[in-house]
Amino acid sequence: MEYLDFELPIKELEEQLDKCMIIGQESDVDVSETCKQIEKKLADTRKEIYKNLTAWQRVQLSRHPNRPYTLDYINAICGDTFLELHGDRNVKDDKAMIGGLGKIGDQSFMFIGQQKGYNTKTRQYRNFGMANPEGYRKALRLMKSAEKFNIPVVCFIDTPGGAAGIEAEERGQGEAIARNILEMTRLKVPIIVVIIGEGASGGALGIGVGDRVLMLENTWYSVISPESCSSILWRSWEYKEVAAEALKLTATDMKKLKLIDEIVREPAGGAHANREKTFEVVKNKIVAQFEVLEKLSPKELVSARMDKYAQMGVFNG
Repeated sequence: MEYLDFELPIKELEEQLDKCMIIGQESDVDVSETCKQIEKKLADTRKEIYKNLTAWQRVQLSRHPNRPYTLDYINAICGDTFLELHGDRNVKDDKAMIGGLGKIGDQSFMFIGQQKGYNTKTRQYRNFGMANPEGYRKALRLMKSAEKFNIPVVCFIDTPGGAAGIEAEERGQGEAIARNILEMTRLKVPIIVVIIGEGASGGALGIGVGDRVLMLENTWYSVISPESCSSILWRSWEYKEVAAEALKLTATDMKKLKLIDEIVREPAGGAHANREKTFEVVKNKIVAQFEVLEKLSPKELVSARMDKYAQMGVFNG
């Protein structure tokens, strides 16, 4: 288990608890009372730390190396029913954007999402979760297939942004993202979007238009990352904490601004602290939202979706 700087008090208490248990096992000394005291202090400390997280600390949690990624969610939710589909039928298969068919119970869904890697080799293979134009075109191809067969779409967002290299620009990165936004607004099947990690810039918006947009508690959604914002405004990364606060990028901020529909609570310590519980909660939220959306006709779906996005950014002075 890896710890972030603000989680170090938790690490120290967990180490003390482990030592206490080892002493109890290796000797005749009764340490049960001491262990209980440490456990209580650990629970209180964990509660206190996660109750008062700053925007920057939530950004750090969203990038936690142990945090579950898109395929972890899909495999946990769908089990062995997931069938991954590849390629945009034009350039190649983008490994940063994954998609395919899976079932929750008896209901089929088209799952799409950015995928990050777990170590240096897989991070390079997945391009750090930064999709190229062919990734967004693959996503659109799968959405259109879902529409054709009347299958609802679920998008998992976790990206530091779309790929920004010269090859991506040559193949039309801006057009690919813009095309997806246009097509997603008028797709005739339910779209449920879940932000499970980083939701950065156009890279997130490219698969982020939905009838329902859910955000896990310790994630962020913004036009730019705090570091990039800081380097533009102050010519330095030192002010990333200030930028994170100013950008209003947390789930609470997004809900207040009516840019998302629901905040999904995470277990104490974040999604990585109890993966199984997180998977179960997300699965139940997807099912609950689909049960509401499936009652609407395609015309009602599209109309409500367009109205929802048309109302964003309205300001009454």
